[in-house]
Amino acid sequence: MDRFNAMRVFTRIVELESFSKAAEDLQIPAATATYTIKQLEARLGVRLLQRTTRHVSPTLDGQAYYQRCVRILADVEETEAGFGNSGVAPRGKLRVDLQGTLSQHYVLPRLKEFFARYPDIELEIGIGDRLVDLVRDGVDCVLRVGELRDSSMVARRVASLQQLTCASAAYLKERGTPHTLEDLQAQGHHAVNFVSPSSGRMFPFDFIVDGEDVSINLPGRVSVTSAEAYAACCINDLGLVQMPRYHIAGQLRSGAVVEVLAQWRPRPMPVSVLYPHQRQLSPRVRVFVDWLSDVMGAAS
Repeated sequence: MDRFNAMRVFTRIVELESFSKAAEDLQIPAATATYTIKQLEARLGVRLLQRTTRHVSPTLDGQAYYQRCVRILADVEETEAGFGNSGVAPRGKLRVDLQGTLSQHYVLPRLKEFFARYPDIELEIGIGDRLVDLVRDGVDCVLRVGELRDSSMVARRVASLQQLTCASAAYLKERGTPHTLEDLQAQGHHAVNFVSPSSGRMFPFDFIVDGEDVSINLPGRVSVTSAEAYAACCINDLGLVQMPRYHIAGQLRSGAVVEVLAQWRPRPMPVSVLYPHQRQLSPRVRVFVDWLSDVMGAAS
């Protein structure tokens, strides 16, 4: 029995909680996955997995073995990658999930550079803002915007994006340009309100006044859950928005969109890469995270 291969099969079954899903993920027959685990349990002399009709979970012995397998597999991969002179470079499939607008503006246009540097890595890219269970979904890392709340992941800050308050020139011509925060209500301004697709929370407008955070809720006739729709509503004269500069830079240069209240800009928006603790030693993950850090660092 190939012990390393058995470890890989076992860890994916634990992570996906399913023999069939693990087999599909590893591109092997389901019967092979089942036979591999039977052999592994027989060799170790312990039961590693609890099986029901709907669920697979590790036993206490299985959980302890899983933690060691993850470390061993990562260590083997890192060791092999360290012998660059022997022709062993980071290789294999890397599953990543990228925030939509960031990927389109910064990451996808420069992927050719990554492949030129690491030709043996294959990327499987998901695009979106959905919550991803990195371990269960088999995702190696994600690029996300905003403050992080998941302490179970390793997080690396890669950029801080300048945010601004803006509206279309046509909207400001109709409503007036606010010069103070009080003008927002006095002039009857409307917001395009952004709603978190995961929590349903509506984000207020944030400003920094004398070093302190000030939040203001503005009435709005439209609420959206995507950055693309948020920018489109602004461009089409529906109200004020707050967003990273890069997302609307072209319209700012042309004058179609105008920044307002620049002296009270909100705090920069953090951008981070997240990955599970057990992935941090993987050479594939490490080189991709380093590359993302370089790409996004240039965007700050």
